[in-house]
Amino acid sequence: MADLRFLIVDDFSTMRRIVRNLLKESGYTEAEEAEDGVAALQKLRNGRFDFVVSDINMPNMNGFELLTQIKQDEKLKHLPVLMVTAEARKEDIVAAAQGGAAGYIVKPFTKATLEEKVAHILKKLGM
Repeated sequence: MADLRFLIVDDFSTMRRIVRNLLKESGYTEAEEAEDGVAALQKLRNGRFDFVVSDINMPNMNGFELLTQIKQDEKLKHLPVLMVTAEARKEDIVAAAQGGAAGYIVKPFTKATLEEKVAHILKKLGM
């Protein structure tokens, strides 16, 4: 469990740091960061990751576009993607589900919420 590698994707470095710290407090110490979908895809294709936590609203390539790219890539499509959104708009939630996201979480969130979401996704995937 603890050696799962996370990729945190958000255009705000503060948000990336918050997510990283919350994951660390939950026992997930292996995490890298990317500032948008373009950078994230590059990291995903060149490294080994087990879990993606991605914001939806980002420049260059947003979370939905990143999700689509991941799900269309044979080597990456198995990766669970947890979407992070500032507002729980129904169409975003539907789009996330249709796009193959493993789940979504609304900002601001607590360590408990993130931990619960991640654990639920991992359990569902049998990880």
